[in-house]
Amino acid sequence: MKIKYIYIFVLPLVAAVFIFSAFFVKNDPLQTGNKGIIKFSHKTHNGNAACEDCHVAVPTSTSLSDSLMPTHDNCSTCHDVTDKTKCEKCHYDNVYKPLIQTKAELTFDHSFHIGKQKIKCETCHKGIFDVDYAEDAVQPNPNMETCYSCHSNKTGTVSACEGCHTSTADLKPQSHKSNDFLHTHKFAAKEFNANCIMCHDNASCQECHTSTNMITEKNTPNDFYQPYSPSNPGSGVKQQQITRVHDLNWRFTHGIEAKGKTSECQSCHQIETFCASCHQSKQGDFSLGGIEPASHLEPGFMIIGVGTGGGEHATLARRDIESCAACHDVQGGDPVCIQCHTDPDGIKGTNPKTHPANYMHDVHGDWHTSQGSICFNCHTGSSPSSPAGVGFCGYCHGANGGH
Repeated sequence: MKIKYIYIFVLPLVAAVFIFSAFFVKNDPLQTGNKGIIKFSHKTHNGNAACEDCHVAVPTSTSLSDSLMPTHDNCSTCHDVTDKTKCEKCHYDNVYKPLIQTKAELTFDHSFHIGKQKIKCETCHKGIFDVDYAEDAVQPNPNMETCYSCHSNKTGTVSACEGCHTSTADLKPQSHKSNDFLHTHKFAAKEFNANCIMCHDNASCQECHTSTNMITEKNTPNDFYQPYSPSNPGSGVKQQQITRVHDLNWRFTHGIEAKGKTSECQSCHQIETFCASCHQSKQGDFSLGGIEPASHLEPGFMIIGVGTGGGEHATLARRDIESCAACHDVQGGDPVCIQCHTDPDGIKGTNPKTHPANYMHDVHGDWHTSQGSICFNCHTGSSPSSPAGVGFCGYCHGANGGH
């Protein structure tokens, strides 16, 4: 019976506390940040005051631990604070508290960025002049993309995480902290403006996604393996579960993305050998058992002969030679183009044309001094040691060595 009476007494008391707490928090201006402490508008002050007129400590501050918020004295430089009847213009009733400054977990020097780098406040605090309170801005404080525009390996400035973050323990973007991020991160990585490279490189992906050099699996669930668990029975090779990256009909749709270059296949696959596992007939040509790309089947795709223009294949090669090289390159050796486009004699007009008229005629290129010049991949009828006017050199120097 004693326990029963305790419940009867305690439960209403607990309920009353919750109701009172909810009412108090809802109406206490201090629980809503600076919106509940001061009436203010950045938008209204824009054009009437500079940032440093209110945030006077910022231009000389070297730490985010410094007091950077405006004070009553700062406001008094423009506003009459002696007239007590006008306090409510800025202050809520009976609320006279200093502004709240959020504790930062970053190392940052305002004086360096503003003074030496001449960076404007709105460059990092984007949209601050379009709102009343800073927390409503598009970017109240700089995000990683903004910092990365300067702090990357390319610029030579501080790029290590600990250069700015006071602690790197469990340092993750907010988007990475969701429970299903492991299953949805591939969609974020495929976004047009994906910025994974700020923190990750290809090695990061390969911790889970071990790629293959050929397609030997069939489109059945039993032919795919989770990253590192379990290993492929009997081989000891830890293979990726391909559905973590590509869907099961990828074999039939991958050509669309490959052509649009929406993904960098070479991040995981060695193009020449990987593509060749399917796109190679018994005769050795890349054609998926004789089924060539649609462009290769067009009439006049390849026209051979001096003055013919080469047909559609020449147009496609000039437009996107990387796409051609994905199949028509041999382990980094001389490109397959030189099977036709060679110039062993150095005589104009006797071989398929590659360059426009007067190409590089006014450039003193490395072919004058280097035996390894790329020009000699095709122009084999001369070299830097040959006398002027012979073979390739004769293009510019003429038969007698003159111009």
